[in-house]
Amino acid sequence: MVTFFGAIILLLCGYVFYSKFVERVFVVNDNTPTPAYAKRDNLDFVPMSWWKGNLIQLLNIAGLGPIYGAVAGALYGPVAFVWIVFGCIFAGAVHDYFSGMMSIRHQGAQFPTLVGHYLGKSVKVFINVISLVLMILVAAAFTAGPAQLIAQITPLSFMAALLIIFGYFVLATILPINRIIGRIYPLLGGILLIMAIAIGISLIFSDKQIPNLTFENLHPGELPIWPLLMVTISCGAISGFHSTQSPIVACTMKKETDGRKIFYGAMVIEGVIALIWAAAGMTFFNGTSGLQEALAAGGPSGVVNEISTTLLGTIGGILAIFGVIILPITTGDTALRSSRMILTDVLAKFFKMDNKWKILLVTIPVSIPALFLATIDYTFLWRYVGWTNQVVASVMLWTATMYLLKSHKFHWICGIPALFMTGVVCTYIFFAPEGLSMPYQQSMVIGFSLTLLVTFWYIKQIIKYRRLKIDEPKEHVA
Repeated sequence: MVTFFGAIILLLCGYVFYSKFVERVFVVNDNTPTPAYAKRDNLDFVPMSWWKGNLIQLLNIAGLGPIYGAVAGALYGPVAFVWIVFGCIFAGAVHDYFSGMMSIRHQGAQFPTLVGHYLGKSVKVFINVISLVLMILVAAAFTAGPAQLIAQITPLSFMAALLIIFGYFVLATILPINRIIGRIYPLLGGILLIMAIAIGISLIFSDKQIPNLTFENLHPGELPIWPLLMVTISCGAISGFHSTQSPIVACTMKKETDGRKIFYGAMVIEGVIALIWAAAGMTFFNGTSGLQEALAAGGPSGVVNEISTTLLGTIGGILAIFGVIILPITTGDTALRSSRMILTDVLAKFFKMDNKWKILLVTIPVSIPALFLATIDYTFLWRYVGWTNQVVASVMLWTATMYLLKSHKFHWICGIPALFMTGVVCTYIFFAPEGLSMPYQQSMVIGFSLTLLVTFWYIKQIIKYRRLKIDEPKEHVA
């Protein structure tokens, strides 16, 4: 239990101290009008208070991610606490902060546009495709589960529930952000946090002991910690999906100093939620073997429901059903909204989004494949969400690194986590079943070699921009 409390304290210290350091490196300026005012269109660009932005961001990036992912990651044992804490403070929260603040500096630009500006057009084309694929996969994966549960507890069929959910998705995607998202998301974000805190308090006062830190791999299936843990627990540590969501809230910010509270703050809150559910997963079922059996019997939804109803009684059961239905839906709708905004950026050269029919037209190409994919196996979808998610995270960190290099700022705060995540995804792609399914040792060698090549490229960029910095005064004098 000491490890659990220590992890919570470290996360809070990360927000109090490291977030301020990150903000100083970025250099905020409240005298510059934010896109919410400069480009106000009462659709995507609408000024909102920071606390609303924080809770909307929390719900956008969280949903069931820090619950399901943390429960699955708990199979590895207390080492999951280490990844959540250090991943969140030094990678995930930094990733989210820069994806939001760089969007503000580029007038509300979406993630692929930022990538194109700092990593080149060819990378932008790649990331446009993979971002849209990720959004579609997330919308599909976070719709199938709720639709199945609705079909179980109501007279509605699975397909009827699916169509109702997607009907809501379309409305949330084309209506102004302050109509639905701005009104109900702060409330739902608060409920998500309250649910996690209630579980945490109940767990502490139960007769079960939260295990203390050990770096031993306790996974019953003997799956390796590296790189699988870093992909299994993404929400709560670092998730590329967040880089597609941060620009949504960036378009509503009143001033730049709100960014630390909104982006870094929401990620730390998500880290706390992930810690609580990871602790619940590895404690409630008397170890990782018991957790694996529970997951095999009822899946993550069954695990969440059993923990909630046992620790919180009837209220817990209601919250569990609410969470499994509502929370993923609120992630799916913003995934499609983000897809629509990305496509709008791509198509901006050809026509303006000056009426709701055009907005609806852009929404259809991402809604139809998401609806189709929602009808297939959830676990299959989730495997590919994990892979594409962390590829996007790596690209966003490299984008932020190049932004800092070009600005002659302290680039290491993004560059080091970017290298770490590059190693994760390079190894994972070769080892994972949804990748090339190569032997572990071979995957490690190839993953390390590719990361080494990227490291050489990074060093080359550092040398390049140091020379440019030295030459700048001479050019100015000339």
